[in-house]
Amino acid sequence: MTATTTPTARRRARIRTTASLVSVGALLATALSSATVLTAATAAAASAAAETLLSQGKTATASSAEGEAWKASAAFDGDLTGTRWASQWTDAQWIQVDLGARTDVSRVVLNWEGAYGKAYDIQLSDNGTDWRTVKSVTAGDGGTDELALTGTGRYVRLQGVTRGTGYGYSLWEFRVYGGGTTQPEPGGAVRVTGSQGDWQLTVGGQPYTVKGVTWGPAMADAPRYMPDVKSMGVNTVRTWGTDGGTKPLLDAAAAHGVKVINGFWLQPGGGPGSGGCVDYVTDSAYKSTMLTEFAKWVETYKSHPATLMWNVGNESVLGLQNCYGGTELEAQRNAYTTFVNDVAKRIHSIDPDHPVTSTDAWTGAWPYYQRNAPDLDLYSMNAYGDICGVRQDWVEGGYTKPYIITETGPAGEWEVPDDANGVPDEPTDVQKAEGYTKAWNCVTAHRGVALGATVFHYGIEHDFGGVWFNLLPDGLKGLSYYALKKAYTGSVTGDNTPPVIGDMTVTPAGSAPAGGEFTVRADVRDPDGDPVTTKILLSGNYANGDKRLIDAQYRSLGNGTFAVTAPEKLGVWKVYVQAEDGRGNAGIETKSVKVVAPPVVGTNIALNRPTTASSAQASYGDCPCPATHATDGNTTTRWASDWSDPQWIRVDLGSVRSFNRLQLVWDPAYARAYEVQVSDDGDTWRTIHTTTTGNGDIDTVETGATARYVRLQLTARGTGWGYSLHEFGIYS
Repeated sequence: MTATTTPTARRRARIRTTASLVSVGALLATALSSATVLTAATAAAASAAAETLLSQGKTATASSAEGEAWKASAAFDGDLTGTRWASQWTDAQWIQVDLGARTDVSRVVLNWEGAYGKAYDIQLSDNGTDWRTVKSVTAGDGGTDELALTGTGRYVRLQGVTRGTGYGYSLWEFRVYGGGTTQPEPGGAVRVTGSQGDWQLTVGGQPYTVKGVTWGPAMADAPRYMPDVKSMGVNTVRTWGTDGGTKPLLDAAAAHGVKVINGFWLQPGGGPGSGGCVDYVTDSAYKSTMLTEFAKWVETYKSHPATLMWNVGNESVLGLQNCYGGTELEAQRNAYTTFVNDVAKRIHSIDPDHPVTSTDAWTGAWPYYQRNAPDLDLYSMNAYGDICGVRQDWVEGGYTKPYIITETGPAGEWEVPDDANGVPDEPTDVQKAEGYTKAWNCVTAHRGVALGATVFHYGIEHDFGGVWFNLLPDGLKGLSYYALKKAYTGSVTGDNTPPVIGDMTVTPAGSAPAGGEFTVRADVRDPDGDPVTTKILLSGNYANGDKRLIDAQYRSLGNGTFAVTAPEKLGVWKVYVQAEDGRGNAGIETKSVKVVAPPVVGTNIALNRPTTASSAQASYGDCPCPATHATDGNTTTRWASDWSDPQWIRVDLGSVRSFNRLQLVWDPAYARAYEVQVSDDGDTWRTIHTTTTGNGDIDTVETGATARYVRLQLTARGTGWGYSLHEFGIYS
């Protein structure tokens, strides 16, 4: 998916190999309410005493410097990547700043160059001579160190104890904050606090567990949907992209006390088969453009009361396997995660008050982040059916940062077994609801490490992926919606709940005749006793790639049984039973049905007979596609012509034979106009059937004749391609 479109079902896993109307008055009332709340929140934030950057431009000294270009003042000039202090190459080095007056100090941020301090003390002094240690670090790993302090002093010093490299100590920037509250008020700074295995997220100093959803509706529709989101117990929504269109979502979220994880999209996002390929080793222009773009929106939204954290990239470590292989893939993954770290540093320099994370769909990505992205505050993972395995992988990997789950829910297409028709066996409504419950239980069970989740997906699409994953397909609430609400709030007592569908069957599931009827049966009950309206829908996702749900032609046979007209297009279709209670709830169950060519009475006298054509595709797509493929009795092979008019295909029956019907099984490249011609000698032809309104799929021509040769004279294509037949059957 792209950063600006709403996702449907996509291929993702912990480990993978290769995815209503509202009145004007109501809208106005919502907008005015949002404005009122935002104004109050902004005023409250402004009235609270804020931390101040105390050190920039102040007098600084150090125990040593490598040269004039690396003197102490360079660490206090506000230039995060251009200038730095660098000491001589021994352990006992120090750098200090004179704040000019005795001041409350609440925080120090150290942006290390490659030569970092492994062990060091932060010290305060009133006179520059007598020092007291207020913070000791013994296992520094470079990158950015953000240290909360409590103390007062005029001078602040970093006293080196042990270097992390063979060089000295080197700081891009040494920032000292204070002069205000040491614990931000609620709604203020967001921090990852605690120590190994005992972390927590705090907002304004208060503990915060992410109870979230990924965001699906248009950003502009956020005021409409946010009250419902809040009613579910949701406190966080996640996006995949952040730009000028994000503001309505942020505003609506803030108005309802909901936070936002602002995403930044990087190619190849979305895992295998999605996004585009970037060379992270050499494409400095792309990286520079993205870094500039992300910095712009961080600057824009860093002070927005809805901002919770920044999320850089989505599933790209996994997705790079779709672009590269072997040693080059390794180089790209290292380069990508190094770039993520560059983005994290840039974000921290602009916004020190909100954490930075990065999402993948494979815990095998975490070693790359651990090695190359030390400036990330926490990790993020998309995991569905194997959600509980994330905890095991974290433990076995020996990781030293907490994580959040940024997508989860029931098992996806890529995780379930295939059904008898060879397509993924979609979980039932009940199983999907259990999937959300299981996911939340797995997250909360990893106490002190997993800091919450944003489940997939608060979406409204009513299509193949929407029914599988959306909590609100077509605005209808299903069992999954209420399962998540119960997980987040502890109760759904008093809620009217959806109809439940059980024991759905399709007969015959593996051989429904195209254009004919098959039977669907399901038991439908409503826990609240509401009257239920049932309808049947179809999706051609597996047959023709169309993910939409279309109304089926059907008739009720009573007792929960329906006779459904099969599509004319061959292949495996999804059949949906949707039961609505009239109260905004629905149960939706689905099974597959394989549509086959309808049986024809008689013998196919064209089977395996010599077949020739005016042309044949030799190497396009699944070709070669010779004329003989149209008479081989196999609907998975096809004849395909050149992309021009006219074309022909003919069968030699071997002798003069009588027949009474033809069956043509078209590929999507069908004939809009054609003639059926016969001949006794292959030279003189007579026409026995003509059409100018062909629509593809299957044509059964109830026309008989006696002849040795039968020819289709194809005069007008139905598509921009050529002509393509799976089968050309002639029946006696």
